[in-house]
Amino acid sequence: MSSLKPKEINFNEQWSILLETVRSVISMARFGDTHRSIWQERFFDIYYLCVATPDSHAERLYEETKKFLEEHCHSMKKDISESDQKMLSIYVKYWTEYKTGSDWLNTLYAYLNTHYVKKRQNNDMDSSYPPFECNNDNIEPPLVEIGEMALDCWTKIIIEPLKDRIVKLLLDQIHLDRICECVNQTTMKGVIMSFVDVCQHRKLHTLELYEKSFENPLIQATGEYYREEGNRLLAKLDCIQYMKKILILIDDEEFRSRKFLNSTSYSKIYTECLQRLVCDHFETFKSECNELIVREDLEALQNMYKLLKPTHIGINYMVEKLQDHIARIGHEKIQSLKGENLSTLFVETLLELHTKYMNVIKETFATDSEFVSSLDKACATIVNMKYGNRLSAKAPELLAHYCDSLLRKSSKTATDSEIEEKLLSSITIFKYLDDKDYFQRFYQKMLARRLINQQSISIDVEEFMVTKLKQICGYEFTGKLARMFQDIKVSEDLNVKFLEYVRSELSSPSTTQLQTMTNLLGLDFNIYVLQANSWPVAQPTANAFILPHLLEKPLHMFEAFYGKKYSGRKLCWMYNLSNAEIRMSHLDRPYFVTMGTYQMAVLLQFNEHRQLTVNEIEDAIKINIKELDKQILSLIDTKFLLGSTNELTPDSVVSINFDYKSKRTKFKIPLISQKEVNHDSEASQKAVEEDRKFYLQAVIVRIMKARKSLKHNSLIEEVITQSKQRFLPSIQIIKKCIEILIDKQYLERRSNDEYSYIA
Repeated sequence: MSSLKPKEINFNEQWSILLETVRSVISMARFGDTHRSIWQERFFDIYYLCVATPDSHAERLYEETKKFLEEHCHSMKKDISESDQKMLSIYVKYWTEYKTGSDWLNTLYAYLNTHYVKKRQNNDMDSSYPPFECNNDNIEPPLVEIGEMALDCWTKIIIEPLKDRIVKLLLDQIHLDRICECVNQTTMKGVIMSFVDVCQHRKLHTLELYEKSFENPLIQATGEYYREEGNRLLAKLDCIQYMKKILILIDDEEFRSRKFLNSTSYSKIYTECLQRLVCDHFETFKSECNELIVREDLEALQNMYKLLKPTHIGINYMVEKLQDHIARIGHEKIQSLKGENLSTLFVETLLELHTKYMNVIKETFATDSEFVSSLDKACATIVNMKYGNRLSAKAPELLAHYCDSLLRKSSKTATDSEIEEKLLSSITIFKYLDDKDYFQRFYQKMLARRLINQQSISIDVEEFMVTKLKQICGYEFTGKLARMFQDIKVSEDLNVKFLEYVRSELSSPSTTQLQTMTNLLGLDFNIYVLQANSWPVAQPTANAFILPHLLEKPLHMFEAFYGKKYSGRKLCWMYNLSNAEIRMSHLDRPYFVTMGTYQMAVLLQFNEHRQLTVNEIEDAIKINIKELDKQILSLIDTKFLLGSTNELTPDSVVSINFDYKSKRTKFKIPLISQKEVNHDSEASQKAVEEDRKFYLQAVIVRIMKARKSLKHNSLIEEVITQSKQRFLPSIQIIKKCIEILIDKQYLERRSNDEYSYIA
């Protein structure tokens, strides 16, 4: 083993020996591998040269190595430049050999790199900022490790002088590859990547040589090629065929980029292709887009989407046209709807439209959020479309009727899960409503009828729907609906306790548990106690209605029971909402008929009379003449009574029909006519308008109480933001509410278009 002690060395003798090894390492492909023992000896030779006494030969060794590498590069440059058409092959051959050799050479010179180059670099850094010297033009370039120096020599001596010729040959080869000619892919990749690898040691601007020398000319040449190719294709193909063709071209170019180029070039080449093949011909795409959407040519639309989406132009035009198309189709379908079951047709048509175009967006446009948003906007336009002079769009009312048809008992049997699925679909339409408060009003009225008349298909399903509405609009929106369910449950408990109360009052202790309501009172009696502020029912006008004798005792007993249980509460009987089931025993067979309290009171008069005048019936039951006419006409319409249906007068005679016959033995007598339904709809809309004013006033006060003062436009924007979840208020109605609050001295107007809170 050699001693590591420094010793005197003859540089010329030692260098001549070392040079042979350096030459074989840098040209390993031609000279073969260096034997391990020789490699070890040369490693120690470099060490001894660096630590030689009396003076180190490190600097001279560095300079001689650099001189050799420069001479070697000049020799290779001469061979490469004289090789003409084989220039790229010779270049790659030399580069591959030289790159591998430089890596090994860097390892061989490890001691020089560590103890000479690194120290010089550190010293240069310490002296690179002299305290008073400003002009450093004569500073020599810093020393670099041997491997880096070898690559710098290649760059300076071979690439820089020959790069124009090399790049031109590369571009020619890429062009040949585009027109499907055979090229040497390995050679091309090797030449191109040499522009990257030769600068890999740099800390900054590692891709500068690659980008300036090769990438920029390539992008320019690519743009020119595809500009001509695009014009040529459009001259002989229509837009649909053109899109198919350029998609293939772009895919081919992407594949070509991955075959030959550095990864940083992929997106740049792709962008240039799109610019020349797509953006430069956008007007052609634009003129075809609307026609494709109208025809619903999904394949062509998908191709157009793929081409436009990555460009700076984007898909805004496609999105707008699809939105307009969906809105137009929707308007046409909705306006053409006719028939009795309009609410079901309306909702199912909208859901069918929504489902169809959502599937189109999924399959054609990859569920792009911009297209999903355009579908939402189009559906919102359809749903909130105004009809004539109506105060609002008819969608809230139709949607409420649709939900009512699902939740009301009917002859159609459906499982709870099936109904819930349909209700979830209806929520899709509900989300698009601007006037959600209109829906709430109609839904609440219909829910009240279902609950009071015991027509709800399932309380669980009812509560499922209310929960979904709450998730969208919050508790304030569904608070009254929740209290309605609570009243029904409380009423069920009240009826149980009332039965216990009646038993305790009317039966003997020994038979208390055996007596039913019918046995004790002569009829089955069921009560709903409703909170006045939670139910959408009008307070009854004061009248002197005379209850049928059978009902007097149960009602008085319930009032006594309720008064003992809840002191201070007042019961107001809603006869107009009450129902009774009567057994008709005067006909050929018994019929069980459900009817309103007023209808029952009219019919019971015929227990003692075969015929009566309207005036006599009015004297007997004491209800408003208009209400009485309505009740009598409903009984005449169902053939229970006989009389004129044209116009009733106080002297009109009404008689009992003993010849009544029906296939059904159990049914209900309807009361409300279509005119009254329309009137109820208009009344609901007017009530909502009034509610909106109070709601907006509350929102304004809440905002101003928090802000203290606010500009007019800022207040308008804030009110719209806070209200749009419930409804979309007009600026005009907001201004009216502001004026009302100023009059009520909640707000005051300042001179600079600003309001302040003063209450």
